[in-house]
Amino acid sequence: MNCFMFPGQPLTRCDRLPEDDTWRHITELCRRHAFFDLDTWQWLATDGTEQAALQVYGVAMSLYEARLLKMGGVNPEIVAEHSMGIYPAVALCGSLPEEAVLEIASRAGRTIALMGRSRWYALGCVVGLTVEPLLALAENHGVYPANHNTDRHFLLSGELDRIDAAMTEAVALGAFSTRIFPCDAPLHSPLMAEVEQELKKIFCDYRYRDPIIPLMNHIDQTYLGADNLAEFMCRELFMPVYWEQTYRALRTAGATCFIEVGAGDSLKKYNRWLDSRSVGN
Repeated sequence: MNCFMFPGQPLTRCDRLPEDDTWRHITELCRRHAFFDLDTWQWLATDGTEQAALQVYGVAMSLYEARLLKMGGVNPEIVAEHSMGIYPAVALCGSLPEEAVLEIASRAGRTIALMGRSRWYALGCVVGLTVEPLLALAENHGVYPANHNTDRHFLLSGELDRIDAAMTEAVALGAFSTRIFPCDAPLHSPLMAEVEQELKKIFCDYRYRDPIIPLMNHIDQTYLGADNLAEFMCRELFMPVYWEQTYRALRTAGATCFIEVGAGDSLKKYNRWLDSRSVGN
């Protein structure tokens, strides 16, 4: 069973963008509906940040790669998403058109960026610790678990100075590596409540259809439908991404071939690690 996995926001854009007709069509959709020009990397008639631009770019890359796969005869039988990968996943499953999810990515990204006007936020990546000490140090420093990617790979979310202190303690506790990613807002944490009402309005502005392909969510591994997609897209910005649990649930559901659809290969790497742990156990 083929599973299309849609990753979240990429950290950077690729040096060379595609040049075929499919990409040109996606680029035009971005200009008209996200008000962002991928070729010049400029916002059009609106203000946006670099992080918001990367969110639009990530959605565009996923839509592009999904089109190419389907044109090549590769189709999914189940779909999974990680963080803002929910946007292109919703389009692939037929719940919203491509132009709508590009618009959502732009609107939500620019709204989320409002939080960065008053404070500095960051995500902190911790590799090597288990979940118990990870949760303890998060509580110690007033930050929040944002991504539970594997049993040894986590992201924490919060104010930049607190994340910096948490990363220092993580190293002292034996983490293999840590890294800090400055961002517009404390994604996947309760701190996002500051823009909750604005985000709810965005996601509720659209009419969703039931997915034509089973779409598993990354919080509790249930399947999404037209009646709960808007609520989920808002709620997921306040709650952690549980990729390990999602991957194992996909395996249980019968998925055997996992195809990452978008920029990067982070989900493939998480899966390989999880598979190695299963063999080891």
